[in-house]
This record gives sequence, structure tokens and C-alpha cells, in this order.
Amino acid sequence: MSSSETPAGDKAPPPNVIIFGPRANCTFELCSLEMTVYRYQPSIPANASFIAFYALATLIHTYLGLRWRRWWFTICINIGCVNAMIGYAGRIMLHYNPWSFAAFMIQIVCVTTGPVYYCAAIYITLALSIQALSPSHSRFNPKLFYWIFLPCDMVSLVLQAAGGAISTSTSGEGQVGVDLAIAGMAFQVFTMLMFCAFLGDYLIRYFKAQARGEISLESARRGIKGTGMRRVMLFFGFICVAIVLTLLRCVYRLVELREGYSGSLLHDEGLFIALEGVVILVVVYCLMIGHPGLVLEREGKTKGGEGNDTELSEVKP
Repeated sequence: MSSSETPAGDKAPPPNVIIFGPRANCTFELCSLEMTVYRYQPSIPANASFIAFYALATLIHTYLGLRWRRWWFTICINIGCVNAMIGYAGRIMLHYNPWSFAAFMIQIVCVTTGPVYYCAAIYITLALSIQALSPSHSRFNPKLFYWIFLPCDMVSLVLQAAGGAISTSTSGEGQVGVDLAIAGMAFQVFTMLMFCAFLGDYLIRYFKAQARGEISLESARRGIKGTGMRRVMLFFGFICVAIVLTLLRCVYRLVELREGYSGSLLHDEGLFIALEGVVILVVVYCLMIGHPGLVLEREGKTKGGEGNDTELSEVKP
């Protein structure tokens, strides 16, 4: 979004009227929707529905976290959900005042950065799962999944948050904030692509070895047998769906940011609802099944009574 672009497009605002920034004073009596950033009023039913579904997801994930004692996973998911609820509340504020700069910044920062927290939860979960299932089939130490990808996730979050903060401090007039946000989103896409490559490689090696019976003894010792293996496959399946959907959303937002104020993607609410709202909401609900508690023993508990949190739970029908 170049600072030289105007959210109003080709239409000039009335004299002494500011259409964008902290001092914006446009009203429906003075300006048309064409003079707003999005050129539409965000839908109240859609955004209120997202808030309700994220609130429900927060309650469910809190219950699962208490049940399975997966604190890191639960905290990351719930922070992301609260972030989303604040963001969509900002979009409801924009419905009533499409020129509100505070509402614009709240929703663009909170909605945009939310998936970073879900990625952090996934990286930790898969590192623990691989270490418990069969670390020998990983090409490197599973701990590197969070020693490498978690810092990358934090870099992405910092860049996107810094971009939003700079845009706020410059009243949206500078390009630096936008460039930082684009850099953060691009780095997130790159990180996820690398993660997908490593994860895909591990899953292929693991399931091929399991089909050949090479890890049957190890699986039996760890309680992965019968319905247990089906549960592991279900767990990995929903994790993979969550990753692919998050990647799809990040690519969409990256293209949207690069197009700027004049881009068609920014002005298409239906596309935003589908590729941002619905896609990430599905990710959050997928992570209820792609939950570490589904295959990992509760923290601080193993079948031998020792405090190793990476042992797999014994699955009962």
C-alpha cells in the first residue's frame, strides 16, 4: 500500500475533510463508501459470527488443554483466538465508522498476526510427536523443529507487528510500515514452505517404514497399535490440513498487501471472509483433532510413571 495512493480512489474528498489517519473526520453525510480504505462496510453478521465461533473455540481448547495438560499448545491457540476476536470486533467498529483509523489498525494488526500463534503451536506439537513416534526416521533431531521454526515464527510476528505500529505512528502515510508487514508475511510463507517440506519428508519415511513393519515393535512398546495407529493417522491428517490452509491464507494476504489500496483483493469482502475468516477458523477447529493430547501422554505422566512428556498414550477403543 503505497503512501502515494489514496483510499478514496479517483474521488477527491470535500474541502477540509480528512478521509484516512488518526484525524479522519469523514462521515456518511460528507463522504461515500468509495472514500474508505475497503470501499465497503464490513458485514456485522459475518464478523459477529467469527467472534462467536472463536469464543467457542477458546472454550473448547481450554477444556482440551485442562484435560490433556498441553499448556503451551493451549496458550498459543487461545492467544490466537483472542487476537482474532479483537480483530473482528475492530471490523464491526469499521461497519459503523468506515473511516475510523483506530478500528482499521486494530483489525489489520490483530487479524493478520493471529495465525502466527497457531503455527507456533503446530511446530512444538510436531516436534514432540516425531520425538515420541520414531525420531530415527527424521533426517535431523526433532528438537530442531522448534529451535529453528519457532524463532522464525517470532521474526515473522515482530515484523508484522512492527509494520502495523509504524503505520499507526505515521498515520498510514509511510511505506516503511507496509514494507515491514509484507516482509513479515513473506517470511512466514517461506518458513511454512520449508516446514511443509521437512514434515512431508518425515511422514513419507515414517509411514513407509510402518507399512514394512520396521517400526512395529517400537510402536507396540509405545502403545501405538490397533486403533492407536488410526488415531495417529487422523492426528497427522488434521495437522496437515491446518498447515495447508494456513499457507493458503498467508499467500492470499501477501498478494493483497502487495497490491496495495488500489488492488482488487482489498476491496473484495467475500474473498476476505472466505480466505481469511473461514479458512483460519477451520484451522482452529482442525487443531482440536490435530491436538497433541490425541496421541501424546499427558504432561508429567507416562506409562512407567516418569515425567517424560513425549511418550505416546496408550489408546483405548
